[in-house]
Amino acid sequence: MLENLGAYTDDLDYVFYDVLGDVVCGGFAMPIREGKAKEIYIVASGEMMALYAANNISKGIQRYARTGGVRLGGIICNSRNVDRELDLLRAFSKELGTKLLYFVPRDNIVQHAEINKKTVIEYRPDSHQAQEYRNLAQAVIENQDFVIPTPMTQERLEEILMEYGMMELADDYKI
Repeated sequence: MLENLGAYTDDLDYVFYDVLGDVVCGGFAMPIREGKAKEIYIVASGEMMALYAANNISKGIQRYARTGGVRLGGIICNSRNVDRELDLLRAFSKELGTKLLYFVPRDNIVQHAEINKKTVIEYRPDSHQAQEYRNLAQAVIENQDFVIPTPMTQERLEEILMEYGMMELADDYKI
């Protein structure tokens, strides 16, 4: 379908393909297997399930890296303002053998733009958040560091979560 819609023509500089991270399925693997995905950036937050999904996506990238030529360009944090989020995402990225490419701070202007059926840049082009998205785009454009990730075991992922206090803090909320 994407080919029929012209998503892979030579006159395009970038094609963004957004997949749900909780399911690494054929829709994710097909562009990689067919050599259509060259750079993958994983967007995650400091939430446990987001990191679990990001680790699974890394497994898919690793699986198809040799045959499809795909590489991981880094992790982009879409902040949810969880405790120690920046430190956690840096450690998570390092463990995968990549880097935290960009940290997008949380700002409610995103919800305001959505309600108005606009992007943040359309809604408030002079806002701090609009500039964050421009900076993110520049970071992607300038990135030259692409790797085959080294995904973690479930146990290692849980160790990192515990190290940065997520599991420990969860114990405080038990009834």
